[in-house]
Amino acid sequence: MTQVDFYILPDTTLEARLDFACRLAETIHRKGYRLHIHTEDEAMARELDERLWTFKPESYLPHAVLADEVEPLPPVTLGWETPPAPGVEAMLNLHPEIPEWFSRFERVAEIINQHQDVLTAKRACWQTYKKRGYPVKANDLTNTSRNAAG
Repeated sequence: MTQVDFYILPDTTLEARLDFACRLAETIHRKGYRLHIHTEDEAMARELDERLWTFKPESYLPHAVLADEVEPLPPVTLGWETPPAPGVEAMLNLHPEIPEWFSRFERVAEIINQHQDVLTAKRACWQTYKKRGYPVKANDLTNTSRNAAG
């Protein structure tokens, strides 16, 4: 059964949420998972694509936007419409809603920040996962001095 982790950030900005998504993606990749990052739309996917190239000068996270049809697919993909190819074990969901195909992954990560729209959407996601019987864990980073993934 899919394990769902929510990461609760103290920040209110989209930038902070995307920065944390980059760090979390690096951690998930480092643990050996193939990862799909499900974004709200193409604009978010393209912005995250740029951030993944620059968020940490000393690291490289092999990734591609699914719509670019890169072959072979790197271990980290970004998309907003269709699910990734089979064999991807983890999903980082940045979309306000849960994609219908989420249960194909071993792990799902959701990032909540203190922006009202995100809070409202992700509360609904939390309730949906719980109602369906999925194991859900909250990782509250609002009281830590450093919000690092991993």
